[in-house]
Amino acid sequence: MRLADLIPAPYRLLAISGLLAALVGGSAVSAWKVQDWRYGQQLAEQAGLHKDDLIAISNAAADQVRTAQGNRLALEQRLSTSEQTHYKELSDAQRNQARLRDRLATADLRMSVLLDATDAGSGDEVSAAAPTGGVVHGGTRAQLDPAHAQRIIGITDAGDQGLIALAACQAYAKEVSTPK
Repeated sequence: MRLADLIPAPYRLLAISGLLAALVGGSAVSAWKVQDWRYGQQLAEQAGLHKDDLIAISNAAADQVRTAQGNRLALEQRLSTSEQTHYKELSDAQRNQARLRDRLATADLRMSVLLDATDAGSGDEVSAAAPTGGVVHGGTRAQLDPAHAQRIIGITDAGDQGLIALAACQAYAKEVSTPK
């Protein structure tokens, strides 16, 4: 007698299905482990590629920052040079204006204006005769009062300073707007 004959048929069927389920379940667990291992490898490869991309992006950003800092430093140096030039021009103009004011105040220098000889209807008679020690070139001239001459020099001084400041502003705008 065989062992299979001793076990009733419904139990035999139950035992066979249990063995089949164990075999199928074991192979399913094994397939899941293989699939998990493969996905783990793919994820590791993707993480490595992602890390390489992040390193490349970081290096590019650092290069851009270094380039921008270098450009900023070069611009600051050019602007500093421009500012020094502006300051020198302004100082020279102020020094020349002060020297001119001093010469006018000490009567070392006289300011005169050219009179319109054709203006016969003005009625203002200004003595246009040149002093005996001086030579007047050109048309008829009249000397200005030193106080008026000082005011004129003050006006021209302000104009000169304005022109120098305008030139400095234009140079600044040009430096800032011109890419280098």
